[in-house]
Amino acid sequence: MSDPTVERDAALFAPLARTGRGFYVTVAFLGLMILWGAIAYWVQFDQGLGVTGLHQPVSWGFYVTNFVFFIGISHAGTLISAILRLSKAEWRRPITRMAEVITVMVLFIGASQILVDLGRPDRFMNVILYGRYQSPLLWDATSISAYLTASTLYLYLPLIPDIAILRDHLGKRRLLYSVLALGWTGTEHQRKILNRAIAIMAVLVIPIAVSVHTVVSFVFSMTIQPAWHSSIFGPYFVAGAIFSGIAALIVAMAIIRRIHHLEAYLKPIHFRNLGYLLLVMTLLWFYLTFAEYLTGYYGNEPEEMKVFWSKFTGRFAPTFWAMVLFNFVIPMALLVRLRRHAVGKTVAASLFVVVGMWLERFNIIIPTLSAPRIPFPAGQYWPTWIEWGETAGSLGFFILLYVLFVKLFPIISIWEIQEGREVGLKEVEERLLTYLPDGAESERAHGRPKVTP
Repeated sequence: MSDPTVERDAALFAPLARTGRGFYVTVAFLGLMILWGAIAYWVQFDQGLGVTGLHQPVSWGFYVTNFVFFIGISHAGTLISAILRLSKAEWRRPITRMAEVITVMVLFIGASQILVDLGRPDRFMNVILYGRYQSPLLWDATSISAYLTASTLYLYLPLIPDIAILRDHLGKRRLLYSVLALGWTGTEHQRKILNRAIAIMAVLVIPIAVSVHTVVSFVFSMTIQPAWHSSIFGPYFVAGAIFSGIAALIVAMAIIRRIHHLEAYLKPIHFRNLGYLLLVMTLLWFYLTFAEYLTGYYGNEPEEMKVFWSKFTGRFAPTFWAMVLFNFVIPMALLVRLRRHAVGKTVAASLFVVVGMWLERFNIIIPTLSAPRIPFPAGQYWPTWIEWGETAGSLGFFILLYVLFVKLFPIISIWEIQEGREVGLKEVEERLLTYLPDGAESERAHGRPKVTP
């Protein structure tokens, strides 16, 4: 690496250049999780859904819970990266790619949960071939496909200059990088086109992301099941998706920072800023949750109240109150003051939020299906080892995809870091002066002469 600008960021090349024992141990452990999931799915595929805890009326369980949860986490890339890019927040530069990778990788896992949930996965294409747009299920398939396409393109575009850097300065995998770099040489014309394309995608991907989790909520709220038929479900699901996405991003940042020694790039200020965003989403989540349950309580509709009391004092009370504890009480206690120990506090709060948001999805789905409006005896649901295996395999596969990406590409954008340094104090001053009155305006406003420093 003879280029001094590249040598300055040599730490970002370290994960790609060296492979230690920890990498193989991690891959082996994740491989065991995936193997457990593969065995579980094969048994389910061979013997049918009867080997799971699913039954009537609880026909959705861990699989749909995981689907909503994983799709929610995918909002990390879009709503964090795109919004910060459009607002030109300079502190975004080391974290945007981590968020964008989460989006693409987790979307694959989330979409696959629908295939796992099908007793006849060979009939999946019927949704596309014979689907009707009167059904929210087809809306789901359409929006997720559009979101996956847009997110993949949004990840790839800012990756092109870094791939070209790897092509020119890294001896390994030169053929792969040469193909993916698309002939990038870093000319002014190329940079102009790339920045324009990234800006366009950042604008497009935000409404697509919002529509995805809104449509996911419609799968529930378009029915008349107790505690589901609610107009607040759209914003409630979107807010929950952003909430869990921010938490997942913070956890990923902490792990990568620790393993690859990137403390110089992922500083406490990044965790502090994201911690403040997480605090805002904590308050918003509590507001929407409170409004939803308060409305249901005062409505006092008999079938709704069965579900309501099963969560507050019944057999689902442990998971419900754990959800409130993990999503509101603990994050509030940790995030209110972040001047000291910002990294530890935000990471701890994020870990609780990730678990709490999975519990939230569980508490939305299972209690309602356990007490449907139709004259059915109350359903008792408990997942079997098949569902636990599928959950472990899906989580392991997502983490493995992330680990492999870090091994092949820079997880922190090299060219954006270098571009950030080039901004310099002069541009910062010029940008600041655009918000301040010039000397003549100041003189007219205050009636005093202009003072030249």
